[in-house]
Amino acid sequence: MSERRQGRNQEQAAVKANIKSRKTVAKYEQLGQLPSELSQGRAYRTRVDPFAEAWPEVERMLQAAPELEAKTLFEWLCEQQPGQFQEGQLRSLQRRVAEWRGLNQEQVAVLEQLHRAGEILQTDGVWLTELGVTIAGEIFKHVLIHCVLPYSNWEWGAIAQSESLLAYQRALQATLFKLGAVPQIHQTDNSSAVTHQVSRPAAGQRTYNPAYLALLKHYGLEPRTISIGCPEQNGDVEGSNGGLKQALRQHLLLRDSRDFATLADYEQFVAEVMTRRNDRRQVHLAEEMAVMQRLTVEPLGSYQEYRVKVNRGSLVRVQKNVYSVPTSLIGRTVTVRLYEWHLEVYFRQYLVEKAPRLIGQNRHQLNYRHLVDSLLRKPGGFRDYRYREALFPTTIFRQAWESLNRWHSPRKADLIYLRVLRLAAQTLESEVAAALSLLLERSERWDETEVARLIQLPQPAVVPALAVSLVNLAQYDALLQEIDYVPA
Repeated sequence: MSERRQGRNQEQAAVKANIKSRKTVAKYEQLGQLPSELSQGRAYRTRVDPFAEAWPEVERMLQAAPELEAKTLFEWLCEQQPGQFQEGQLRSLQRRVAEWRGLNQEQVAVLEQLHRAGEILQTDGVWLTELGVTIAGEIFKHVLIHCVLPYSNWEWGAIAQSESLLAYQRALQATLFKLGAVPQIHQTDNSSAVTHQVSRPAAGQRTYNPAYLALLKHYGLEPRTISIGCPEQNGDVEGSNGGLKQALRQHLLLRDSRDFATLADYEQFVAEVMTRRNDRRQVHLAEEMAVMQRLTVEPLGSYQEYRVKVNRGSLVRVQKNVYSVPTSLIGRTVTVRLYEWHLEVYFRQYLVEKAPRLIGQNRHQLNYRHLVDSLLRKPGGFRDYRYREALFPTTIFRQAWESLNRWHSPRKADLIYLRVLRLAAQTLESEVAAALSLLLERSERWDETEVARLIQLPQPAVVPALAVSLVNLAQYDALLQEIDYVPA
């Protein structure tokens, strides 16, 4: 049509428009309309609607429960009206339900936020246990404390075993020292590591933990938390959590193994994945670095320190959990350094105990080597001891005690078991466990002497008898006379 207005004939216009049929050109020229102007939507059905009668009931169910899926509704219809519907009609119902949702179901729109360079660092914990990572063959339950700059999406973090204040401190310090700069605000959710419920709260009011405020003050950061029950306000780090988890899953597939020899090896693997993701964010990161303050302070210690007194049971309580220490420290005050994965107990400047750190509350971790001598002096206290289960190092020890209970009186069974436990403390626990396995297989009565025989305790060294020679002082006098010794 444009070519015809410029004076071309129909044949020339058809060639210019790449239309081979002159009749087609003549048709549209007579109508005076474009093909797109002639097309009309079809307002009629080409086949009978199989869900016409059932649709009012389906619509009522969708209004009551909009999350119902079309497949679930189709299966329900097939149960209600056997033989009425065929499997190939599922797609028709899915299109009908999708049409209803588009016309009737409201959704919450995503409100894209305006981010300013170098202003905020968002932190959140993302659990990675579902990745199936193992450390030396053992399932590794862990969380990544994930830090993200929303403007550039640059990320870093640290592996931890819970979302504790110590874990947040390690992750924040690792992130800031990786950056070498400090933003203005640190934003988190209302986890117990950061905030706590105030007394006599008004509408769920929470306030910052003093230790958390001290951490931010050290680095010159302002605290900010999202509203309670509004995770979308931490949307950037929440969205990055899923992306990082998927990236780790893919790199584990490339690695062809989810087992790592040590925790350090796994931490290195996670750091490499985050580094690769950050390589694509350097342009926007440079804009953030230009406006952030330089990091000039020294890092804080990687542990929390407590001064506690050892009670009469040779136990200390740290963060509502109980640990045992040597009985020589009963009644003394010790210093406990609580790290992310373990704790250390110091008396004066001496390290006297090191143990894995417990997560949660009202848990206990006792070393039977600390208490076995006390129990042998008071064997009657073993059977009803509050922490008795901790005195069975492995399942085989408990099975041994249960066997002794069937053969002997309670006191004698406890005495034999405690003597076996002392053998484990004095020698190798693994050897004692192997000896117990052999004895339990025989189904014969035994005692601690049988265990000692099987582990072949080393015989005490024989001290040779030395002849004692007496000193004859007369020989010394004779020596003095020979050299003409004259007393002063």
